[in-house]
Amino acid sequence: MKFLITGGAGFIGSAVIRHLINTRGHEVINIDKLTYSGNLDSLRDVEKSELYSFREVDICDSDQMRRVIEGFRPDVVMNLAAESCVDRSIDDPSKFIQTNIVGTFALLEEVRHYWDKLERVEKDKFRFLHISTDEVFGSLGAQEEPFNEGSHYSPNSPYSASKACSDHLVRSWGKTYGLPVLITHCSNNYGPYQFPEKLIPLIIIKAMRGENFPIYGDGIQVRDWLHVNDHSKALVAVAEKGRVGESYMIGGNNEKRNIDVVRDICEILEGFKIPKPKGLKKYTDLIDFVEDRKAHDFRYGVDVNKIKDKLGWQPSISFSIGVKETVSWYLSNEWWWERLI
Repeated sequence: MKFLITGGAGFIGSAVIRHLINTRGHEVINIDKLTYSGNLDSLRDVEKSELYSFREVDICDSDQMRRVIEGFRPDVVMNLAAESCVDRSIDDPSKFIQTNIVGTFALLEEVRHYWDKLERVEKDKFRFLHISTDEVFGSLGAQEEPFNEGSHYSPNSPYSASKACSDHLVRSWGKTYGLPVLITHCSNNYGPYQFPEKLIPLIIIKAMRGENFPIYGDGIQVRDWLHVNDHSKALVAVAEKGRVGESYMIGGNNEKRNIDVVRDICEILEGFKIPKPKGLKKYTDLIDFVEDRKAHDFRYGVDVNKIKDKLGWQPSISFSIGVKETVSWYLSNEWWWERLI
């Protein structure tokens, strides 16, 4: 199969591409405009493969996207192109509106025009998979059941609101035009090649440098942690076997408080027995509680029973193993992240 991946130089997109080529043997074209979080170094493992190609294109550029789509003739389009940092969305929402809403609209239109012209067999085989987030459903209380595919949308940040809007666009293009769409909602991802502004790589790198960890509020917010390699396998399963017009929750079954994630990382670093920065006795001394984020959601959690029962996918990487391997990767791959901070 031929996969067109938008945002393929990002954290999740690059993991999907590595999985598609190295494990599944599919042909892939990577579309990315290479903003601050796009990094082609994340694709060194596949960049010389005959199955891989790259185009530096903004999904808002309809003319260029039309040429790419018609030239490559994909069987699957996975839309991972998105601005995804909540803090950045609070500081400057405009980029999130442009990429996540306008960009999704522009992409849907070009994909629709391409799909309309396909022969019947190709048309039936084609899929458009839109990757969304659990944040579109808002915040859960401590005792509430996790989000599922029937949960109501209630976004609380400019980021999650822009993603919610893009979800509605995708669904409506499926209903109005018959475009074979699917939507996935994932929980917090972690793993190798994640941009250093995110919690887990941020803590690892700051610990290595002896810098304080800024922890919002009291750190008791709860997130479900999903390893990016598990997520990649789930996305391919949805693209290949998902039922058109439906959505699927993808989570790691690893709900943890932010402060406990930070302490876990500190404990792992202590266990590695590497030299500490000068004057530092223990890594937990670097924890620094700061003013809470505006409209900070308390808890996210997702119910993965549908994708487990219907598509046979479930997370396979426990947080204890996955986070230890992630810490080790950042310790060993300073070449990748040093220029990004």
